[in-house]
Parts: sequence; C-alpha cells; structure tokens
Amino acid sequence: MLFLGGSGQAGSGAAGLLRRWHPEVPLAIAGRDLGRAERVAGELGGATAVTVDLTRADLGLPAGQAYSAVVAAVWDSHLHGLRYAQRHQVPYLSLSSGLTDIGPEVVAGAQRSTAAPMLLASHWCAGALVFAVLDLAREFERIDTIRADALLDENDAGGPAGLADLERWGAVTSAGLQRHGGRFAWVDGTDADVEVLTTDGRAVPGRSVPILDVPSLALATGASDVRFAFAIGESAGRRRGAGPSIEVRIDLEGVDAGGRALRTTRHLVHPEGQRPLTALGVALGVERLTGLRGPAVPAGIHTPEALIDPAYAAERLAEIGAGYVEGVPSAGVSG
Repeated sequence: MLFLGGSGQAGSGAAGLLRRWHPEVPLAIAGRDLGRAERVAGELGGATAVTVDLTRADLGLPAGQAYSAVVAAVWDSHLHGLRYAQRHQVPYLSLSSGLTDIGPEVVAGAQRSTAAPMLLASHWCAGALVFAVLDLAREFERIDTIRADALLDENDAGGPAGLADLERWGAVTSAGLQRHGGRFAWVDGTDADVEVLTTDGRAVPGRSVPILDVPSLALATGASDVRFAFAIGESAGRRRGAGPSIEVRIDLEGVDAGGRALRTTRHLVHPEGQRPLTALGVALGVERLTGLRGPAVPAGIHTPEALIDPAYAAERLAEIGAGYVEGVPSAGVSG
C-alpha cells in the first residue's frame, strides 16, 4: 500500500493502526523528504520508504513498481495519485479535498468508473464522526435532526499539510452547508454563526462549515435537518493542564421504536486530540477498501458510511481511547 504523505500525522497514524491490525501487509511510506519517510518506515517495521513527486504523472516512482492501493494522506492537487491508481486498477482513498475540492475527483472517478474503487473520505476525521453518529442513531426508529459541533484545540490543528488544508478550504468560502426541511442550502453571515457547547460548560463561538459529513449523514439517515459546526479554542484537556483534547457534541432528535419522541446529546471525545480519530478513519477506510475486511469493493466512487459498519467502527473507536460523555440538550437542535 502506497501512502502519499505517509510521514505526516494522518498517514503515519493510519499506517501504524494497519500494521497493528494486519502485521503481514507491506506498506510503502512516500514523501518528499526521504529521511523522514525512512524514520516512519523504520518505526513501523515491514515498511519501505520512497520519495514521490505529486506533480508528475508517474509520481516519480520507479517503473514496474506495484502497489495494492494508493492512500492520499496529503492533498492530491494534480490528481496524479488518483490517475496512477486508476491506471494500475488499485483502490484509492483521499481525505484532504474537503467538500469544496471534490469536484475534480468526482469527475475523474466518473470518467473511469470501472477502473478501481475510490473512497472519498474528506469528512471530519476521515469519517470517524459519521461512524459515531450512525452508531448512536441505532437507538432511534427515525432520525429527524442531527447537529454535530466540533471543538478543535488551536494547538491541535495538525501538521503543515493539515494547516494548508484548513487555509485552502477557508479561502474558498465562508458559507456552510446545511440541510433544512429536507433541502440542502448554503448559509453565510450571521446565519452560519453557532455557539459550540463544550463538555466543561463553555460556549465557544463557531461556524457552520461546508463538509461532506452533512450530505453523508443526511442521506444515510433520512434526517431532514443536519448541521455541522466547527470552532477553534482551548480544549477541555488543555484547560485541565493536560494536552489538547478533541470533542464533538452530537445532538440527535427523532422517535424511538414505539413512536415516542427521543432526543439524545453526547460528546465524542479523545484526550489526545484529532490525530487518533483521523488515523482511525483512514485505517478503517483502507482496511475495507482493500478487502482486508469484508468482501471485495467494486469499482466506482464510495463514501465511508457506504462501506463500513458503524458498530465495528465504534469498537475500534473505543480501542483507541475515544469515548462518549453525556451532554445536556440545548434549547433546539436544528438551525
């Protein structure tokens, strides 16, 4: 498996989980800095390090080298990684495009829809939040409203590639994508302002943002009102004197199996910040996409929730130290 950007936080973390789950699988850690890639490969064991040039159609890789998958843990801005996977008919996963950048990926995937399976995982933490929400949604017979509000510590914004992604997405639009009354709509200005309520009782200013979690959750559950909001501030972990933590408040509203109104509020938290959750989302996607778990995935475009069982993902979330904290429902979960 070729990990583009494999020496970065998301790539190295995901490779580490795959090494733990599937020790026999060979991994190739690819990056511009060979020394750094070699250090990560050495720590993993059973891995090799290679240099890549994402501006080249052949990625600068030796002719005749074969890989079982291409994982773009860094923005594949030229889509050479995707085209390389399609030419060699191996699975491809991306996580850095965001909702604002997936258009070229979707077109490229549609043009060669029979070439290879392609997983669009540019969700919050590569789909980890989607899995958590869908797991919690099993308590409901019908979901009407989903609201997810994430707090990212300003000291936990990721490495250089992650920071570049945030800056690029923010430069494209300040509007957020929501679903209201079954209709997808863009919101901006004060309509996009949100107070993110934290586990320690604070209200941190945030914004509704454009992210793939909104259509994924809306279409997977049928919920007519869906929103994802994002805030940057001091996390509860750092306020306690520990390292930066991460939390996502999840409000769900609907009915139970008996037709009674049901409403829950929980916070998905991890004491070590966003990196473990993102690494898990990538690792789950690669594991499923490459057939290490479950049947072969057909060629075409896929999303995380279409391939991965939320109950299995919830088990893996618990294994890496993520958990839920009960929350107090807010005055209203929609809008």
